[in-house]
Amino acid sequence: MDFSSIEDVRNRIDQIDSELVKMIVQRSQCVKAAAAFKSDHSAVRAPDRVQQVIDKVSKQATEIGLPAGIIEKVYRTMIDAFIDYELRQHDELQQEKC
Repeated sequence: MDFSSIEDVRNRIDQIDSELVKMIVQRSQCVKAAAAFKSDHSAVRAPDRVQQVIDKVSKQATEIGLPAGIIEKVYRTMIDAFIDYELRQHDELQQEKC
């Protein structure tokens, strides 16, 4: 990417952030839907699945030139936030069933 000023860089970052937010919203919709298929909190936490996701995105990042440590930190933070969200969704669904 060629930039002629810091403003160009910041504008591009703002555009990327806007796209990321939209994608994170889509991911949240999937997480909310997943809550209906989980039997309990352990199934929501799914540490094996978390590690699968981390391994997959770390490999993808490395293949395209991003240090795996960056994507791992980003994904662990995001996944932790989504686990909290999914636990709340799961609890709400369980309360509705009662």
